[in-house]
Amino acid sequence: MQLQFSFIIPVYNRPDETQELLQSFEALHTKTPFEIVIVEDGSSISSEGVVNSFKDRLDISYYFKDNSGPGDSRNYGMRKAKGNYFIILDSDCILPPQYLTEVEKSLSQNYVDCFGGPDAAHESFTNLQKAINFSMTSFITTGGIRGNKKSVDTFQPRSFNMGISKVAFEASKGFGYIHPGEDPDLSIRLWNLGYKTKLIPEAYVYHKRRISWHKFYVQVNKFGMVRPILNVWHPQTKKLTYWFPTMFTLGLFLSLILLLFHIDVFFKLYVLYFSMAFITALISTKSIVVSVLSLIAISVQFFGYGYGFLKSTWAVDVLKKNPESHFPKLFFKPAC
Repeated sequence: MQLQFSFIIPVYNRPDETQELLQSFEALHTKTPFEIVIVEDGSSISSEGVVNSFKDRLDISYYFKDNSGPGDSRNYGMRKAKGNYFIILDSDCILPPQYLTEVEKSLSQNYVDCFGGPDAAHESFTNLQKAINFSMTSFITTGGIRGNKKSVDTFQPRSFNMGISKVAFEASKGFGYIHPGEDPDLSIRLWNLGYKTKLIPEAYVYHKRRISWHKFYVQVNKFGMVRPILNVWHPQTKKLTYWFPTMFTLGLFLSLILLLFHIDVFFKLYVLYFSMAFITALISTKSIVVSVLSLIAISVQFFGYGYGFLKSTWAVDVLKKNPESHFPKLFFKPAC
């Protein structure tokens, strides 16, 4: 089958990010034709002018719709697209020049109907962005929970950098209305339909992620809240590893309490862990400042996710609350 690629990019009040992403498309090292579909998700700050400035150089289309969340916007874009293989990106990403070449190479060698790619920190990113990127992707934190390059059937692609065939999209009906969490939900439903997923390590993007500690905390807290909901929807995917940030956080608090009673063995274990994290970050980022900020990012990530996970587990598993009515901010309504 000859693959025809359509890039699907939902945008919400991000014209500057859209400009940077589209500039990276111009620098792609590929002769393969592709189209770009920009879906403006009810923004008050339009990206239409930015998109129009690229129309003479890129095969690009722009659609405006009422706000209904990134999942519904991606579905909308895939319905409008002309290609038979969709690549979904977040607007805060930048593509390296070899991106599409690596995707083509991997799919030609081992075709799957859904793939995911990793993210990396660009040299132009701020120290905060680099620290958050380290915390979100490092093996020493929770970066490996989604799966790894050996787990062809169990890797859960994330929608900041994700490919899905038109056939798989139509069979699965695409993303649901939970957010975040719409991407692992889709991956699991694809597995249930018999489709394979995989990681393409070489098809990475530069992902800016959150640019403040508060926004980062809100993001990871929501990640924690959606996981118990996904476990209820898809009980076969439950893992003890999802409890790790909660247990890590509770253990840290306990170690501080025990320290008051001159019991320091547990606190020393945490000191050892954070020392290892600092060294790993220093080797990875080659920056003392970023390495120190990485320790803060790890703490925010574990506490935010762990607290969200515990709160949602109590509500959904113990109190048997309806997720959509109990956590309305985690769900979007479809556009009319």
